[in-house]
This record gives sequence, structure tokens and C-alpha cells, in this order.
Amino acid sequence: MAESCRVLLVEDDEDDFLITRDLLAAQSRMLFELDWSPDYEAGLVEIRRRLHDVYLIDYRLGRHTGLDLVREGFGSGPRAPVILLTGQGDYEIDLEATALGVTDYVVKQGLDSAGLERAIRYATSHSRALTDLARTQERYALATRAANDGIWDWDLLTGRIYLSHRWYAILGLEEPVDDAEPDNWFELVHPDDLLQLRAAIDSHLAGRTHHLEFECRMRHVDGSWLWVLCRGLAIRDADETPTRIAGSIADITQQHVAEERLRYDALHDALTGLPNRALLADRLDQILRRSIRDPAAGCAVMLIDLDRFKLVNDSFSHTTGDQLLVAIAARLNESLSPGDTIARLGGDEFTILLDGMTSGAQANAKAQELCDAFEQPFHIAGQRLFVRASIGVCLTRPDLTAGELLRNVDIAMYDSKQRGGGTHALFDQTMHQRVVSRMTHESELRKAVERSLIAVHYQPIVDLKSGRLTSLEALARWPEGWPSLSPSEFIPIAEESGLIVALGQHVLRTALEALTAWQELELAPPDLCVNVNISRVQLDDPALPEQILGALTDAGIAPERLRLEITESTLMHEPERISRIVADVCDQGVGLELDDFGTGYSSLVALLDFPFRALKIDRGFVNPSAEEDDVNQAIVRSTIALAQSLNLQVTAEGVETPAQLDTLRGLGCDCAQGHLLSPPVSELDVVALLGETWLRTPEHEPR
Repeated sequence: MAESCRVLLVEDDEDDFLITRDLLAAQSRMLFELDWSPDYEAGLVEIRRRLHDVYLIDYRLGRHTGLDLVREGFGSGPRAPVILLTGQGDYEIDLEATALGVTDYVVKQGLDSAGLERAIRYATSHSRALTDLARTQERYALATRAANDGIWDWDLLTGRIYLSHRWYAILGLEEPVDDAEPDNWFELVHPDDLLQLRAAIDSHLAGRTHHLEFECRMRHVDGSWLWVLCRGLAIRDADETPTRIAGSIADITQQHVAEERLRYDALHDALTGLPNRALLADRLDQILRRSIRDPAAGCAVMLIDLDRFKLVNDSFSHTTGDQLLVAIAARLNESLSPGDTIARLGGDEFTILLDGMTSGAQANAKAQELCDAFEQPFHIAGQRLFVRASIGVCLTRPDLTAGELLRNVDIAMYDSKQRGGGTHALFDQTMHQRVVSRMTHESELRKAVERSLIAVHYQPIVDLKSGRLTSLEALARWPEGWPSLSPSEFIPIAEESGLIVALGQHVLRTALEALTAWQELELAPPDLCVNVNISRVQLDDPALPEQILGALTDAGIAPERLRLEITESTLMHEPERISRIVADVCDQGVGLELDDFGTGYSSLVALLDFPFRALKIDRGFVNPSAEEDDVNQAIVRSTIALAQSLNLQVTAEGVETPAQLDTLRGLGCDCAQGHLLSPPVSELDVVALLGETWLRTPEHEPR
């Protein structure tokens, strides 16, 4: 039976609450009972009730932060594990959270169901370990007070000292007949602790401390060193002159071992044993302070992110994935010098500090060496696993903080991953400028989508045999009056950020509403259609068929008047699942066209499996020199022949010259679109085009 866990989520964004709820529900390892507090005050009330096993607290809570809530709600420290949720990593917040006793610091972006479950499971396990340790220490202290500790009694006037049987037994020694000399005790104390012990005794005898309490190491008869707690109290005469001091020693070796283990665990990754984020930050901070004193000193920082590591967990198991991470950590360690530091920040990310390396050429050479280390397979659980990694590299500078360095190396790693992964990139300032620019564009895009400011333009698709306008392709355009941004720039941003779903719905509904308006003007041909592009991200949404059919119903447009375009690369992304989704709308009469044909890797089987009505030849094969390019013309000819054999219509994109138009018609191409016929125009300008004849003469002269 799965373990049950009661979780409190303090989150002021209902969408994030729903996402968290769905992430927890999507996994089967643990049973979660999720309670939600929508604001700071409600969260404070629930925290003080102490009813939950785990607390998920968003960093942004209106005018407060999650750390404010931790301070006020838990006081001296959380009694249950707290996981801080944030939109992006921040080194200073991470350090502050650690100081407050927050168990973990998780970035929302890219967090999946398994990652959230694992974070909660590790947090609860870590909390139980700390609780168990605290209870063990409490029991140990009680047992020590009740036990027969080693007693000692030092007569300061005679210089003789009594050491009890238990005192000798603790150290494995035989008890002598007579009282001992104090040196018999001090000779057993570790040389590094002896001066401090004598100083502590002298300080107490001088009256500067109320009692003696000192921890030191003492040599056992077997040669090992025991940690002992030495306590004592002086007896004084009427003049406050000490005449005697007595006390006890207790073996606290196990307590020290447990504390050392706790300190070690606090600074090391539980899975790989590598330094964790806290220890890495400390070492990086030391290097930066040293570089301020000596500008010639410094290091190279590398961030290693495994490419497509999720496939390992999905294909085999998380246990196999964990074993692979351990093997990768060992292989990376073998490639480093003794002075270097490798740390695991969590998930499938590793960070390396190459101390003393200040040359970009050297850093690139080392990064390539690490990339090469991944060429050999990993043998895990009877499997040969091949893994690639994307590596970001950044050199330290005295004017950069640790947070800025880790940010820069993350940017460089992302740049490497954007280039296909399996390679490395050295950070330069242009990378940061691109990231800032992208974030600015994403912010502007979000505002434009939320306010429905994205314009929709329409490019005519013309039948080459009749010269009639058959359809209009709906194309998203940046708002007029804003700093110019082309679709090739903002569409990828929309796909990466998830805004493409809302943007796609906006384009679809706007196009259908425009078609309705043209019909009401009685200018549009009765069979005029609109073509709307569907991205891969939209096809990942199982609600897409319902959204499309709902938009058709709201606009009062027959399904046959809508044509959906998907690209070849999109087609090959989980084709079976995509086939089920598009079938739901195509069965209702919606047309399906394969866009950019010839640029992807679709097979004939895939063409037969999908209910396509048309192929669109990519503009790359219909460019201004296509009529002079035998290869391009052969591709166009074979594509048209293939489409005709499959009873599919063919549309050529990017037609720009009369010669191209003549060639296409001579090859039997059905339809064309491009700037020769008309560039994309606004909804208002479409009205002026609806009544025109597009190909007026037998010579196919464009309008």
C-alpha cells in the first residue's frame, strides 16, 4: 500500500495550485492529501495548527514572501519539512531558505510529477532522519546522566587525583592500586586538545567560569581516539581559593560520529555523495574572495546537464536512473584533478569548479574532454546506456558574485542544449543579452496574448486551374506600433513558454469570426475556407478537438470550411497519439493539410494513416531560382505525382515570380500562394480582394 502524506500548499495562484494538484495525482508512489491556502494569512493559520506532514510554500505571496511565512509560522525552525517553490533559481534566496531550516528549494519550471513526488519523499525522509537524530541525542543524554560515568577527584593541595574504575574502563585501562598523578590523565589527551583542556581547567579554577565543561579526545588502550565530555566543579575555601576539583568524563564518541554524519549529510548529495549546492556555494565563495585579493587567481565553472535523461527513468525505472547518476558522478570524478570540485545540484545536473583555470581555451579543452567521457556506454542493471551531456562553461571574475556566475554558466549550458546538446559552450555577454532579450519578448508576447493584441493576417490560396480564391491562410502578426518582431522570432517563444495554446485559440477564433463576417457581406465565395496552423504543443493538449469544434460552433461555420495545417516535423512527434486527436475533428468534416512537405521525415505509411486532403510544398523548393534548379523542379514534380497518386491536392508556397507560377502550373500543381499573388493582408484588406479575379488570362498572369 502506498504511503500516505498530508500536504499543505500555500500558493496565491489558483492555476499553480491546480498544476500542483494534478502533478501529485499523476503519480502512484505516494498518496497525497492536498490542502490549499490561497494567501499568506490563511497559510499562517494552517501552519500554526501543525496538522500537515509537508509544507509547499510559494516564494511570492503578495506583499510577503514564503520566507516571511516560514519565519512567522515556524518560529525557531520548522517541525515538519518545508519545500520552497519558486519561478526561477536565486542563490541568495536559496542561502536564506537554508538558514531558516527550509528542507528544499525547487524551481517550478520544468518540474514534473515524478520530480515533485521525489522532492517531497526526500524532504520527509530527511526530516524523519533529523527528528530521529534529535530523539536519539535526547535519549543518549538521559542515559548518560543515569549511567555510571567515569569519576575523577583532584586534590589540588596534594597534587594527587582519584580516577574511578569506570574512568579507566571507558579507556580500556586497568585500575591502579593508588591514586594517580594528574599527568597520568593529561598524557592520554590528544596533543591538539591538551592546551585547550588545561586552559579550560585554569579558567574555572580562576573563577572565570561557573563550572568546567570541555570536549576532547582521549586515547583508548587499543590506540583509537575517543571523544569524551569532561565536566567538573571546584571546591573553594573561605578565601575562594580552590582546594579541590571533581567531576566526570563520559564517552560521547557516538554522539560526535552522529553529528559529523549530520554535518556531512547537510553538505553532500544523499545519492552520489558529492558536495551539494550549499558546499559548492561555500567553495565558490572562497574562490571569489581569493580572486579579489589576487586577480590572477580564479577558476572555471562548468554546469553539466544530461540530455534527455527523463527517457532513462521512463524507459527503465527511477532506480536505474539513480544508478546511472551514481555511475556518471564516478566517471566525472575520474576526469578531474585533485583540487577540483564536482557537485550535484539535484536532478541530472552537475557543477564542476576547476580551481586555477583562467583560460577560455583550457576550459573549452576540458569541457570537450568531459563530453568525450560520455562517448563510452554505462553498464547499468544489465543495460548498455548511452548518455550525452550539454555543458556550459564560465570563467570567474572578481566583479561577479557567485549567483551571477551560476546564472551565466546556466545560460551557457542552455545555449549548448539549444544547439542540439552533446556539446559545450563558453559564456560570453551576448548570451546574456539574448536571454534578457528573449525574456523581454516573452513578457511582451504574454501581454499581447492576454490582451488579444496579436493581429491575424490572411494570405490567399488560389486555384491554378480556375483562378479562383479557394482559401485564406490565417497568420499571426506582431501588434502594429510595437517594436517589430517577426513570426519566426515570437512563434518559437510562444511554443517554448506554452503561450502557443492561447495564441493558437486566438488565431483560430479570429479567423472563423472573420469568415463569418465576410459571408455576411455576401462577398466571399460560398465555399471559401480558412487555413489555420496547429503547433506540436497544441497537439499535446487532449482538449484541442473540443476547442476546435467549439470555435466552429460559436462562429456558425461548417467544419468543411476549416483546414488545419501541421508540419512534417510535428507529424512525426508521437504520430499515433496525434492521429487520434486529429481524427476527432476530421471525422466532423474539418480538412487536414501537411505543411512544409519535403523538409521533414514523414513516411508514406504516416501519410496513409492520417486523413490528409492536401500537401503544401515548402517555399524552399519554390524559391526564385527554382525554375533553373533541376533538383528542386524534380522534387516538386515527384511531390505532385505522389499527391495525385494518393488523391491529394497540392499547394505550392512562396510563389514570387511569374516564371515560378508558369512552371508550377505546367507541372500540374493545383494551388499556389505567395507574394506574387498577394502578401498576407489584414481582415479589412481581405474585403477588397474577395471579388477579384486572380488569374485573368490563359497565360496565368497574376492580378
